[in-house]
Amino acid sequence: MERRIKPGKIIFLTLLTIVVGVLAYRFIEGRGVRRGIKGLSEPVQTEAEGSAKKFVNGYEADITFKAEYEIEALVVHTKRYDSNVSGALAPVDLALAWGKTAEYNDRINFHWSQSGRWYSWHVNDLDELIPVGDVENVEKSSSNNHIIPADNNVKNTVLKIRRGDRVKLKGYLVDVDASDSSGNTFTWNSSTTRTDTGDGSCELIYVTEAQIVK
Repeated sequence: MERRIKPGKIIFLTLLTIVVGVLAYRFIEGRGVRRGIKGLSEPVQTEAEGSAKKFVNGYEADITFKAEYEIEALVVHTKRYDSNVSGALAPVDLALAWGKTAEYNDRINFHWSQSGRWYSWHVNDLDELIPVGDVENVEKSSSNNHIIPADNNVKNTVLKIRRGDRVKLKGYLVDVDASDSSGNTFTWNSSTTRTDTGDGSCELIYVTEAQIVK
């Protein structure tokens, strides 16, 4: 005898599927929530000298300070990395926004994503960008940031950061030159401008202070 599923049960299962799908999407897409924050200023960058050293995955990494850097921004996406030298050195990337991009992030349907130490974004209709200006303005007021924690306290804080958080980061934009006992080398360089795009445009930040403002 054929069994029929009652309409009420079908509705329940449909709603359950939708809820699970939404929750899974939020977890995958950087976790956290979409949010807009008004009044976030541009990052502050000043000249700096100095260096630091870290030992990761058998590599000795020389970290050279290029500029002192301070940013208070909205987190629009996060991505963790745990493989190879770069993942051990900088375990998380933060996609950050400020200015009009941060202010209208909850009203413009931005699709933010991160992969392969890059970030990307798009909107369904470019007319959505009218409140922030245009594509160029979004690119000037958002950035992908590779986070090198200066110590375990900073690391514990940055690993708690989620999409929708308001964060303050202080530290240095840096270049990294690393090598191991077998002669293998690894280099990584930070951008020092907010106006570049493409390869090499991400900020590589040696973070000495991290705060989740909420």
